[in-house]
Amino acid sequence: MKKKILFILIFAIVKVEAQTSTFSVADSLFAKGRYKLALKELDTKEASFLSNYKKAVIYESIDNYKKAAYFLEKAITFKDDEKAKLKLAKIYRASKLSKKAIPIYEEILAIDSLNLVLKYQLGKLYIINKKPKKAIETFTYLIKNDTENPNYSYHLGLSYALNGQRDPMINSFIDTYQKDSTHIRAISRLAKSFLKLKDLDSTQLFVNKGLAISPNDLDLNKIKINQFFRDKKYKESIPYLLNIDSLYKKETYSTSLLGKAYYNIDSLEKAKKYFTKLKFKDRANFKAHTYLGHIDFKQEKYNSARMNYMMATFIGKESRDEEYYGMARVFYELKKPKQAINAYQNAFEENHRNYRALYQLAKLSDDYYKDKKIAYKHYIKYIETFYEIDEGMSAFVRNRIKEIKKEYFLRGETLK
Repeated sequence: MKKKILFILIFAIVKVEAQTSTFSVADSLFAKGRYKLALKELDTKEASFLSNYKKAVIYESIDNYKKAAYFLEKAITFKDDEKAKLKLAKIYRASKLSKKAIPIYEEILAIDSLNLVLKYQLGKLYIINKKPKKAIETFTYLIKNDTENPNYSYHLGLSYALNGQRDPMINSFIDTYQKDSTHIRAISRLAKSFLKLKDLDSTQLFVNKGLAISPNDLDLNKIKINQFFRDKKYKESIPYLLNIDSLYKKETYSTSLLGKAYYNIDSLEKAKKYFTKLKFKDRANFKAHTYLGHIDFKQEKYNSARMNYMMATFIGKESRDEEYYGMARVFYELKKPKQAINAYQNAFEENHRNYRALYQLAKLSDDYYKDKKIAYKHYIKYIETFYEIDEGMSAFVRNRIKEIKKEYFLRGETLK
């Protein structure tokens, strides 16, 4: 009996030593970067928690998260190990399978509810996976346990945003800012929130504070630039636009607005440079051709203007009344009134709120056609729809309606 027990003990010791030796060789190979040889060495080992765990570590190191997760899942079937579970949760997150990490964190926190680091990670996962109520509950708890941490307040704000609670969201971002006046993400969120509320003073306050901290922040620069454009301060917008144009080279926002800014201050060659760049950078942006047409028109290059307007109407999928209107002006300058009339007609059909197009259609029809009923019809439509918009135009239209009616009355015909 004693010999049998001794034999079993010796066998166990030899087995453990063999396992240790196998892992030592695998560890040594992995340390030297021979991960394929290390995996082969581990394949000679009987499946266990440790063998699977070590394989997972190797696959994680070469960013093969699918296999890393597979071996970690196998490992925890042998042993309920917290370290392995946390690594598996990390792998799920890296694989964009964060939903699968949630129950792991919840299980660990059920045992250790004071693990604030893990609770913080879980809260962020709730936000990512659109579970706002759980996220609110989590970050509220975290704030109670650490009132000074600005990131807890920030993520609580994101949770409220996800839940559609505007005022608590803003209050949470303000709380974040009060805890950390350099928290750029909270500042950016506040700027955007106040912009939606049309509180321009508060918007500019946070935009300026944010840009003082992070001058190259794209979103804050866009808010600043858009405000310049609303105020028609095109020249003031140019330094900001040039800065982000140099930093975000794939962005078409700055290219487009640089063209518009220079166009609005009559720096036409510079405007042309940026709109030419834009038409190659974003071939679907038909407005690049529109503005090139406007520039050509101002420079009296009418044939070139016509080609640009034609390209804009061909590419454009949105309302193209501006482009047809521009083309009509070109045809008028080229002494082609019939084509101009057709273009004004197209402009108005594209956008029935374009009162200028209808006015010009009526006026040019009046000049071109002997039959004044055509112009009369357009004048009547104008006065019925747009009589309050432009006093000068409306006065002219009313006068022409009276004159045409009188002319036809004298012929013995009454117009309605």
